[in-house]
Amino acid sequence: MSATTATGSRRDRRTRRWLATAGTIAAAVYLIPVYWMVVTSLKTGDAVFRVPPDLVPLPPTVESYTRAVFADPDIARGLANSAVIAVGTTVLTLLLALPAAYGLAKFRVRGVGAVMMLMLVVQMVPSVNLALPMFVLFSGAGLVDSYAGLVIANCALAVPLAVTILRPYFLGVPEEVVEAARMDGCGELSSFARIALPISVPGIVTVAVVSFLGAWGEFVFGLSLATSEGIQPITIVLAEITNEFGVRWNDLMAVSAVVALPVIAAFVFLQRYIVAGLTDGATKA
Repeated sequence: MSATTATGSRRDRRTRRWLATAGTIAAAVYLIPVYWMVVTSLKTGDAVFRVPPDLVPLPPTVESYTRAVFADPDIARGLANSAVIAVGTTVLTLLLALPAAYGLAKFRVRGVGAVMMLMLVVQMVPSVNLALPMFVLFSGAGLVDSYAGLVIANCALAVPLAVTILRPYFLGVPEEVVEAARMDGCGELSSFARIALPISVPGIVTVAVVSFLGAWGEFVFGLSLATSEGIQPITIVLAEITNEFGVRWNDLMAVSAVVALPVIAAFVFLQRYIVAGLTDGATKA
């Protein structure tokens, strides 16, 4: 028995080492473009086209950040617009998805399976297919070229995903705890706020991060619904800069690095909540 146990332990250790090695290689492959983006942003214009290329910029320079990011009002305006749109999308998504997911999880509603299937189908529809119908509808409602229109458009894709993630969390809230709260005088809204929401914090953080990042990097709605430069998000400004800069790759990479900062920061500081939100929600479903 001990020999069999020792053999199994060695096999498990060998498997873990192979998995760790494979994970490290995969992470390195995915991080190479990020590394090259940062390295290129710290080079001079001449150093970018050296052959062979410099793997480490010597000496590094922040000239591209000073010229293309901090001294360009278009970049500042695009970043501010994206921040407003992303924050608005996150807040509205949570306001709509939290009660919807709780109702679908705790109330006896006919057709819950059909509603959740519809939520999944909506997520499969590319945003480019929704852009033209939304433009027609928003034109009649006066929402084209407005923050409200862009926020609502982003929520059309964010809310179904949010409900899909949050509903399993609310299904995992013990019914006995909810009933005990009702016996103590808590109403449905109070039980939702005091019991269901605290238990579902990882799912809520996951939804907030996914909604924010989805709106932050959204391109199609910004291109079709933001018709003036004053309302365009950073993704549209970045596309215009690509044409404007031409071969000034160091400036382009400097702007791209700044745009990528919220994405990197969100996953670095909220990784624990995001992983817990996705895995726990899947197992509770």
